[in-house]
Amino acid sequence: MARICVDMDEVMADTVAAHIHRYNHDFNENLRAADLDGKWLWQVVPSDRIDRLSAYLDEPDFFADLPLMPEAQRVMERLSAEHELFIASAAMEVPRSFNAKYRWLQQHFPFVPQSQFVFCGTKAILHADYLVDDNPRQLRAFTGKGLLFSSPHNVNVDAGAHGWTRLADWLAVEAFFFS
Repeated sequence: MARICVDMDEVMADTVAAHIHRYNHDFNENLRAADLDGKWLWQVVPSDRIDRLSAYLDEPDFFADLPLMPEAQRVMERLSAEHELFIASAAMEVPRSFNAKYRWLQQHFPFVPQSQFVFCGTKAILHADYLVDDNPRQLRAFTGKGLLFSSPHNVNVDAGAHGWTRLADWLAVEAFFFS
């Protein structure tokens, strides 16, 4: 039985889709996730819109209404049945997100005990065999095996050069642990 930590944003929850949706609505744009091509969202929008983009994260409902990544619930439930599973979110990077993230996790992942929700700033504190995360900075801080979950901002990251395994989606996560 492995101890597995899984990130929330851009792994379980499609935060980029929610961010882009609000941005397109507010600025009458047609930005797509594919337009990011290895960049964070704030790197592709005009500089005079970055403050508004950042402000979305402070809105109380932003993290409460995030769409699920396809297959995340099913695969997470399967993982929880055979492994020690923790959800590790760097929620302290956006402190106002805590309550909404907590409620979102309770709603969508009730099979993961709340005692196994980890809200932190850096994932260097995690003691686990694996970390599934989209953020290379968090994987660099982690001492176990890093699993880079593909996201528009990390498509150009060479996972193998860092000793990580890239996982394209939740079907790839499932195949990694159950094949």
